[in-house]
Formats: sequence, structure tokens, C-alpha cells
Amino acid sequence: MNIDLETQTKYLSEYGLNEEDIKRSLKYAHDLGRGLKILRTFSQGVTVFGSARVPEDHRYYKLARELGRRLAENGHAVITGGGPGIMEGANRGAFEYGGRSVGLNITLDHEQFPNPYLTDTMEFHYFFSRKVMLVMASKVFAFFPGGFGTLDELSEVMILEQEDKMPKQPVFLVGKSYWKPLYKVWEKKLLAEGMIKAKDLKLVQLTDDIGDIVKAANKQGHVKIDENIYDDYYTTRKK
Repeated sequence: MNIDLETQTKYLSEYGLNEEDIKRSLKYAHDLGRGLKILRTFSQGVTVFGSARVPEDHRYYKLARELGRRLAENGHAVITGGGPGIMEGANRGAFEYGGRSVGLNITLDHEQFPNPYLTDTMEFHYFFSRKVMLVMASKVFAFFPGGFGTLDELSEVMILEQEDKMPKQPVFLVGKSYWKPLYKVWEKKLLAEGMIKAKDLKLVQLTDDIGDIVKAANKQGHVKIDENIYDDYYTTRKK
């Protein structure tokens, strides 16, 4: 249903919002709407997360590049945040093979510029709307080593799966030596003190073998363009 700006403004004002709140809400909606529109132009694929600070000669960049190539070879779209480092590596591998290489970029004052290996790109203003699209674009998640941003994205996916707010799709932590200390904290502190349940630790899989990710994507299958795993999820899931 199309709603004109005047109607939207009237509707939002019923909640007692001031003019700036209304403008902000419409900007949120605009960011999300544009994202949902681009999501319908490619099949759900594998979203690759990781540090923007990893150089081209780093082993994790090379591994991400190889993963991107192998995913494209198997017909899966590769989705990243569109920036440098791990993101560029994954996009590059898919792009060089001739596959779909998607970059959902964020507008920042520094550091974040779209990498040159994208077949599809879009810039977001808000982190939260970008994260929504990175998740909704994916049927499998691959988390390479990264910093606070990567940890934020990982935590968001885990809590959404934990609380049944999204389908339980495969989540891989690539680089066992990097992720094991964090996993041990979850195990020795969070689990031991009753903050999480044992089954929550099974939401993620630690691996050094990118073949595991490709196999998981193949098992998930190829979702048709203009369809999405989330379309019927909330109406068909158990209450």
C-alpha cells in the first residue's frame, strides 16, 4: 500500500512525535525501503563479515578471496559490507569468477569506501538498517576475524537466532585460533554461570575449512530471485 508523505506524517504525529522525530522516522523507513528493494534483485547468498583493516597480502584476505570464488563457482551470491579488507577479499573472489558480488556499504567520515569488486552496491546511512539487509540477504553467515563491528554483527545474529527472531541459518567462525579464546569465554563464563544454555553454543561452528561454508550453502540450496527465506517465516513458525 502506498502512503503519501502527508498521511505518514499525520500517522506518526499521533504518537506525540515532534517534527524532528517524524523526519528521523521517515529517514529510517527510507533507508530500510531502499535496502529491501535491492534485496529483491538477487538470490539470497552468503554474507561474509570481517575486518576492514586486513591488507591484501594477509592470509585471511586470501582465504576470503578463495571463499568468494568458490561460492560464485557454486552459484551463490556473495554479500559483504562492501568495504576493504576481508570484505574486499570475498567480493574480489566472486567478482573475478564472474559471480554476483554485492556490497552493502555504510556512509562514514573515514575508512569505509566501496571496494572495486562489486556487481551491486548500495550505501546506507544507518548501521541498523544496513545490518538488517546484511542478515536478510543471507542463507549462511561467515565471520572472519574482525574488531568491534564484526563482534557487533555476530552478537546480533546470535541473539536473533537464539530468541527465534530469525531462521536458524548456519553461522561459521572462520579461523579457529582467532575465535577459540572468545568461545572459551562463552563456555567458561556465560554458560558456567547460567547466562546462556548449552544449545546456544551450537549456534556457531568454528572452522578453518572454507569448504564447510560452501557445503552449507549448497545444502541450503538456491533461493529464487524475488523470494526470501523471511517471507513466510513469521507466519509459519511455531508460536
